[in-house]
Amino acid sequence: MNAPQTEGLRVGLVGYGLAGSVFHAPLIAATEGLALDTVVTSNPERRAQARAEHGAALRFADSPEELYDAGLDLVVIASPNKTHVSIATGALKAGLPVVVDKPLAGTAAEARDLASLAEERGLLLSVFQNRRWDNDFLTLQRLIADGELGEIQRFESRFERWRPQPKGGWRESGDPSEIGGLLYDLGSHVVDQALVLFGPALRVYAEADVRRPGAQADDDTFIAITHANGVRSHLYVSATTAQLGPRFRVLGSSAGYVKYGLDPQEAALREGERPSAGKPWGVEPESLWGRIGSGESPLTGGGDPVKTAPGDYPAYYAAIAKALREGGEPPVTAHEAAAALDVLEAARRSAREGVTVELAL
Repeated sequence: MNAPQTEGLRVGLVGYGLAGSVFHAPLIAATEGLALDTVVTSNPERRAQARAEHGAALRFADSPEELYDAGLDLVVIASPNKTHVSIATGALKAGLPVVVDKPLAGTAAEARDLASLAEERGLLLSVFQNRRWDNDFLTLQRLIADGELGEIQRFESRFERWRPQPKGGWRESGDPSEIGGLLYDLGSHVVDQALVLFGPALRVYAEADVRRPGAQADDDTFIAITHANGVRSHLYVSATTAQLGPRFRVLGSSAGYVKYGLDPQEAALREGERPSAGKPWGVEPESLWGRIGSGESPLTGGGDPVKTAPGDYPAYYAAIAKALREGGEPPVTAHEAAAALDVLEAARRSAREGVTVELAL
């Protein structure tokens, strides 16, 4: 490896596929106080891509174990799901703080074991749940906090796509060890958002189907959560939706909020755009703003437009840098990830057995 970078807390990134190259590396590089130092990948094309995107000083390693004695301040794990627990365990035992892409683990028990290990070692362990900083989610949080919808009764969240042909790869593998399928992929996001907004789940019901010819893992899944506070969340994740529904439809005792379209940050990152100081980021046009009102459909002009807050993925790593320097809780904890995995495991059982699953609080 060539000479290390010296500015900021030095970060080692495990994996330079979709998660590593599109999300983690750009956001780490854009965060004041963090420096992307080493990328773990043995793929020559990915090494060339990473060096072109992040400079000739970037170092490379063939395995996560090479990071343990490299003088790093943080290890970020953006490798395939089945490797998350083993790599996180190794890094924590080596005395390194860790960020893991979602899902943290395949089971809630594994997630809690990792949380205990981090606590025993006095190390930061966080899970990258970037969609807590989606523009629509930030807007909805504000509406709820301000009481503009009244008492929330039902939360509908859709993360739908139209991808009639499977892409293949581990994310669509039917091998349970891969922890693939939409339940653990997009489901990790929508369940986390529901728990952040409305608290613990009491009861879970789910339906999971494999719709596309040649597909092996669930590609059309529905999850219903009854929260302890009485709110009901209906969550949809799908790759087979020929007509996309609203991203959010939230019904309260005094008004509802409906929002179509996805946060623009992922698309911007995929196109090579990068967040930088002084430039707008995560902003969408007025034509995509959601609407709030009662008794009329937003599709016919009913309700009042609600300006969408800018999305803010950079806030996640800014909070990680602050937690590393000053101490305190990270922006997403391993215990929160375990609570979401409780729901995902219950959903998997519900879909398999056709039952409603009760969760202990």
